[in-house]
Amino acid sequence: MNLKLRVWRQRSAAEKGQMVTYQVADVSPDMSFLEMLDVLNEQLIMNGEDPVSFDHDCREGICGSCGVMINGRAHGNGLFDGHPQTATCQLHMRSFKDGDTIDVEPWRATAFPLIKDLAVDRSALDRIIQSGGYISAPTGTAPEAHSILVAKKDSDAAFDAATCIGCGACVAACPNASSMLFTSSKVVHLGLLPQGQPERNDRVINMIHQQDLEGFGGCTNIGECSVSCPKGISMENISRLNHDLLGALRAGARPKS
Repeated sequence: MNLKLRVWRQRSAAEKGQMVTYQVADVSPDMSFLEMLDVLNEQLIMNGEDPVSFDHDCREGICGSCGVMINGRAHGNGLFDGHPQTATCQLHMRSFKDGDTIDVEPWRATAFPLIKDLAVDRSALDRIIQSGGYISAPTGTAPEAHSILVAKKDSDAAFDAATCIGCGACVAACPNASSMLFTSSKVVHLGLLPQGQPERNDRVINMIHQQDLEGFGGCTNIGECSVSCPKGISMENISRLNHDLLGALRAGARPKS
């Protein structure tokens, strides 16, 4: 395929950026979107130009490193009827047609400051986890798997929440740049399990507090977060988080200073 790419180019957060048009020829339908960007970068390097910066690592839809807005949609999810939700690295070029024009932009959120071109700093999500996304557990050998019984519905819901890869698509897709789907998945998957109970109140209070400190917007239940999530995480987790938050406030929990 021959494609026209309109790519956001910006040398740093301190400089102005703009959309730059490139032509990419002989794109195989079996390429992933990132492989197509690799082809573009090889072309730019051969021409003595600066390659496009973008985040990536495993390229297997697991690590959550990749992520760009494709024609206005996070990871391109929602653009293609019948296609499963996926990370950018698992989006294949067969989803496009010969001659298509594709706009490629970075995540847009105050809490995700731009580094260069399509690469943004998502360390705010790490700080939310650091504030409470853990359990207290003694070191040593792993406990017997059946020593603590967990109801099937709780283990299933916890597993579904734990599939979050922290890519930030929910933030980029939300008109409010809210991280509630991300935060709720981290709160809920621990709060549903016995091992997560000792810190349950402190966890939700501290993680919500850190979320606010990072500058993420508030959730207004629009639903774009779940639609754009490559793992299809349900907004039901946000309801569970709100339930835990109210319970923690009633119990007198307050964020750590």
